[in-house]
Amino acid sequence: MIAGAAEMMCDQFNSGLLKLAAVSPDSASVSISISENLDVSCSVNIKSNTVVESTARSLSPTSIRSGGHTDIGPRRSNEDQHIMIDDLSRHLGDAYKWGLSSSFYALFDGHNGSEAASYVKEHAMRLFFEDSDLPQAAPTGASDADVLFLKQVEESHNKAFLQADLALADECSVNDYCGTTALTVLIMGRHVIIANAGDSRAVLCRNGSATQMTQDHRGSTCLQEKERCERLGGYFDEDGYLNGQLSVTRALGDWHMKKEKLVIAEPDVRQMVLTDNDEFMIIACDGIWDVMSNQEAVALVRCQLRQHNDPQRCAKELIAQASRLHSADNLTAIVVCFSSPALTPATQARFPNSRLFKKKPLNVLL
Repeated sequence: MIAGAAEMMCDQFNSGLLKLAAVSPDSASVSISISENLDVSCSVNIKSNTVVESTARSLSPTSIRSGGHTDIGPRRSNEDQHIMIDDLSRHLGDAYKWGLSSSFYALFDGHNGSEAASYVKEHAMRLFFEDSDLPQAAPTGASDADVLFLKQVEESHNKAFLQADLALADECSVNDYCGTTALTVLIMGRHVIIANAGDSRAVLCRNGSATQMTQDHRGSTCLQEKERCERLGGYFDEDGYLNGQLSVTRALGDWHMKKEKLVIAEPDVRQMVLTDNDEFMIIACDGIWDVMSNQEAVALVRCQLRQHNDPQRCAKELIAQASRLHSADNLTAIVVCFSSPALTPATQARFPNSRLFKKKPLNVLL
């Protein structure tokens, strides 16, 4: 299905007119056709300062709406943490005079204990804002952030990841074997800065099509990360675990693997400019992406938004669908909406396990 997949699902599902495409004889599933570069693997070089330019849009503090949900899944404890701040300017008060509406979202997927993720969430505002080198004011007379200002914000975010990593090393309550992935999304006016270390993922819906905004830092799927670790003397076992211990190659904490720099905290940072075609962004942990493709998740959320326009319910449905697909991990999802879709209350969309989603083999989990 192409960009109109969500509308087709919403309008035709209950009437039985939905036509399944490319259904294999032994698997009742939809094959969604999208460009290969939309589903970013590590072979695609996502560079820092990558800016997507087209018809730009301006957002007011009330334009952005978000909803999030987390679930323990089949695990014994939930090691995920997340942050949602739609109006960051009001949250920070008078400390920053950017003159821009701003929002902040973060997801921390812990492993080998919840302490690292909990610590970073608890101290996130200090690490990423209060004690950071974030510029306190936007350029005078500028109606929007300029290149130098955005570069300073990007460098501040990069440094905050490294400072958070060092803070975990000094925190007595966090042992050396505990760590967390980190994915942050900072929206300033129409500019978005995304920083990621680990395998949580941000996916943008643009005109109904999924665009992956982050790389998954796993040796099992990312050749660049695999080669980096192997050059330093590391190895990956048959299940994709680095030195037989960890499935990610970038994370905060995990200081037992930091001496040789096998695991690093340096994030990939990407900039983009929101356009009128950008509808929402999904920020989710690997427990979601291990069983759903980018386009499947976008189609589900887009259809749900047309029903009730509630990002919180969308996040819950994403998690419910991942559970139905037998995800073996904790599940956390954030849906950030940039626009309000036209509602279609007469149609109630369903995503039964046997119809629209095929079961995928589980990747290596933390």
